[in-house]
Amino acid sequence: MTQQTRARTAAYALTAAVLLTGAVAPAATAAPAHHAQQAQKDSARIPFTAAEVTAQDDGSYEITWKAPGVHRVTIRANGRTVASGGSTGKVTVRHLPAADRQWFDLVPDRGGRLHLADRLIKLEGTVNFRDAGGYRTKDGHWVRMGVVYRSDALDKLTDADLAKLKRLGLSVDYDLRTTSEKAAAPDRVPQGVRYVAANVLGDDSPVFSMPSTADEAAQMMVDGEKAMVSADTAKAAYSTIFADLSDGDPVGTLYHCTAGKDRTGWASAALLTALGVPRGTVMEDYLASNDYRAEANAAALAAMPAAQAAVYKPMLDVRAEYLNSGFEEVEEAYGSFTAYEKKGLGLDARELKRLKAELLVG
Repeated sequence: MTQQTRARTAAYALTAAVLLTGAVAPAATAAPAHHAQQAQKDSARIPFTAAEVTAQDDGSYEITWKAPGVHRVTIRANGRTVASGGSTGKVTVRHLPAADRQWFDLVPDRGGRLHLADRLIKLEGTVNFRDAGGYRTKDGHWVRMGVVYRSDALDKLTDADLAKLKRLGLSVDYDLRTTSEKAAAPDRVPQGVRYVAANVLGDDSPVFSMPSTADEAAQMMVDGEKAMVSADTAKAAYSTIFADLSDGDPVGTLYHCTAGKDRTGWASAALLTALGVPRGTVMEDYLASNDYRAEANAAALAAMPAAQAAVYKPMLDVRAEYLNSGFEEVEEAYGSFTAYEKKGLGLDARELKRLKAELLVG
């Protein structure tokens, strides 16, 4: 299938040495400085290999963590200690005051702390607005939370939602949808937020007939994922986002599409992979849309005749085969993800270094 055909198909289906000179004396005096620098690095290194905050329906928060080699972890919220445990723990924190977003500091007895919140941002007008961070990289860093967000459509945001997003510091909105999608359901964002149209699929694609079987629908999604990697419109859109993320302060950045799962899903998959997050974790983040959108998807399918719902379901789902097809396209079209970073996302080595400096801790 050609690149142009993939892009057209996707449009309907989806409507990521220091040199020492001299004799012995200089080397002897350099050693203490080296040890001091290493000690400083060790003190900042985050020892957690896993950690997560999950808000519960009753207003409590479940916090889990693993920090091998640590003897004690203290959990702090709102300036006070709310729980503690050992190197591995699971606690439930209750009776905290209401907040737009409840943050926790996981403080180990050695090494750096983690600043985490529940990933989902609860809003009245969205179901899939969440933090893109909170994940550990393969080399032990963590992706900062409270910096970059991903979402579904924003047209149904309430005034209360807008006020909440303003307090959370939303600064720029990258709309990944087509022109017709934007016209039918224009974004609502807080005043002062910069709006950027980053149309992943383009607008020159004809409308195709609906797939007639579930298998055809699933194949349409696979082809759409490939187009997000190789289509010129997709490369231009994602390059715009990554250029801004690596060139300045990324705090308050949001990218979204209609369901927040496909075009948005690839944006997050590409970002997390570029930052060094393991593929398995990237997949978990991608598939989480099935959980966040479960109620909305179920309602949509229940409103259709059974035969029609069977065809629609693959287009409402996110599936491992969809995301995997995107990574397969990266290998086929570019040879490696490193090459895709440069040619597909417009990131050179210096920009990638800046991106990591802005978004990684530990």
